Amino acid sequence: MNEHIQQRPSSLAPLSHSTFRAVWLASLASNFGGLIQSVGSAWLMTAITTSDDMVALVQASTTLPIMLFSLASGAIADNFDRRRVILIAQGFMLVVSTALAAFAWFGLITPWLLLAFTFLIGCGTALNNPSWQASVGDMVPRDHLPAAVALNSVGFNLTRSVGPAIGGAIVAAFGAAAAFIVNAFSYIALLIVIARWQPNIAKSSLPRETMGRAMTAGLRYVGMSPHIEIVLFRALLFGFTAIVILALLPLVARDLLGGGALTYGILLGCFGIGAVCGAFIGGRARQRISNEWIVRLSFAGFALCAVICSYGTAIWQTGAGLLLGGACWVMALSLFNVTVQLSTPRWVVGRALALYQTAVFGGMALGSWIWGIVAESQGVGIALLYAAATMLIGVVAGLRFPMPAQQALNLDPLNRWQQPDVALDLRPQSGPIFIVIEYIIRETDLPAFMEAMSERRRIRLRDGARQWELMRDLENPEIWRETYHAPTWVEYVRHNQRATHADAVIGETLRALHAGPELPKVQRMIVRPTDWTEALQQVKPSMDMH
Repeated sequence: MNEHIQQRPSSLAPLSHSTFRAVWLASLASNFGGLIQSVGSAWLMTAITTSDDMVALVQASTTLPIMLFSLASGAIADNFDRRRVILIAQGFMLVVSTALAAFAWFGLITPWLLLAFTFLIGCGTALNNPSWQASVGDMVPRDHLPAAVALNSVGFNLTRSVGPAIGGAIVAAFGAAAAFIVNAFSYIALLIVIARWQPNIAKSSLPRETMGRAMTAGLRYVGMSPHIEIVLFRALLFGFTAIVILALLPLVARDLLGGGALTYGILLGCFGIGAVCGAFIGGRARQRISNEWIVRLSFAGFALCAVICSYGTAIWQTGAGLLLGGACWVMALSLFNVTVQLSTPRWVVGRALALYQTAVFGGMALGSWIWGIVAESQGVGIALLYAAATMLIGVVAGLRFPMPAQQALNLDPLNRWQQPDVALDLRPQSGPIFIVIEYIIRETDLPAFMEAMSERRRIRLRDGARQWELMRDLENPEIWRETYHAPTWVEYVRHNQRATHADAVIGETLRALHAGPELPKVQRMIVRPTDWTEALQQVKPSMDMH
């Protein structure tokens, strides 16, 4: 039995950490206000336009910025103080929400202006989310992370279970402007808690990556991580199909049930209650069934929810379907989130989460638009049925792209690599750097060596190496050379510092296969063009003058 296997922490264990507990409680107020604002925006759009497509675009305008800007926000989350990023994002959303409340109060809102305000709030969410989700790992130990993510879902959906109904009552009694005012005040508690938080995060000795290189590194890491790619694909498909419920729910309340803002709020509350139940069920489900079956059941359950909403003629029928949909919503999205976080080291977790959000919210934005068009042309009920049929593709997709199994990888930095002593006076931007590692491999060990080298190539390229190649000596076939480039000396150092304990397994395997009397020989060289000497001579006189 693996000696590292430990008893699974309690689902409430993260609340024993004071910072997480304070942030979690403050976020309840913020989520409560956000949901009231969502109800106000969605219902206000039904009042100022007769277009079903415009109503669905309220969801799209909130999710589209997350798709567009999440990668840049993820790079910011990994390269800047996440606490400050959260403060800036929350402050920006406070200002926009206050402006939205003022415009609504004075009756200046038009359909396109409402979409513009919700788009700006979505921009703030896009900036906030990668830093916010990556910061969970700064507040709790890694073994508490799944429970912390689940608790965040519980907190959001606790407010979803009552917030929309209250929001509907506020809109019905006082108008949408009152809902927007409540949302503006809801940011204050979270801003205070985050401002007082002082995270203990190790400072990097390396210069900050440029935005371009940081975003490229995030794309490269995910692109060379097959498990994460599968999660992103399934999340995109889930977002595209499942968003039909939230996007068209105002129309379900108005057209299929003949209700008003309060009916819409009650339906959202049913969805939220189901989501709270799903958050607790999901933790137990992960202990008993595979990740793949959780995702398949979530797709199937959401398809059933859409069918019930399409044919439901009473609020209790539709509400029952939404209980199921809410549970499936949280089980799937929490599983996707946890899988990405547990598959990613801290140096790139913000960018990985950002790409996950780009996938899922991109699917939501596209789905909101597509299902809105279908509802406009063929009716809300037909759009729900088409979406339900599409959700079944998500079930079948698991046969070709199954979710990765639960793993307990140690992705903490290895911290074993030491900067070598070099004879040249190198600067951080000196380069390119060319690396050669020489192995002596017996013929009988070649299959194991080639298998290990295939994984070594993936890890090298994933962590920033370029032009990786494996060569065999023609005169002495037992000699193999692994070569790769790094664009600069600082990028070479950064590449080696990204190694994790999980990556070390391949290095140890290769050292065990090496048949030489010493460790594999490593050569580091700086690439110089053939006219480098002439260039140096041209520069030297001007240097002598100084």
